Amino acid sequence: MKIKKNDTVLITAGKDRNRKGKVLDAFPTKAKVLVEGINIRKKHVRPKKSGEKGQVVEAANPISVSNVKLICPKCNKAARTEYKIEGKKKSRICKKCKAEI
Repeated sequence: MKIKKNDTVLITAGKDRNRKGKVLDAFPTKAKVLVEGINIRKKHVRPKKSGEKGQVVEAANPISVSNVKLICPKCNKAARTEYKIEGKKKSRICKKCKAEI
């Protein structure tokens, strides 16, 4: 999975298409990422104690990696990435501007 925590991504599919956000968490085993302010769902929470009111809580749900594209910090465009290995260092490279991400 080429998308990591703190990357800026563009959403390419779903109700939040063409929106940008920061990756809060990555789940490589599930191939999903949690993006700030994207894929918000409402959850109804029951009251815990008597006299307390129930409430509706909004929470972000993970989105599939196939529906996001990494935004290159240098050219500021959504681009695919490739890996470049130099010695023992492995780095991500933008396919458009060839800059290291």
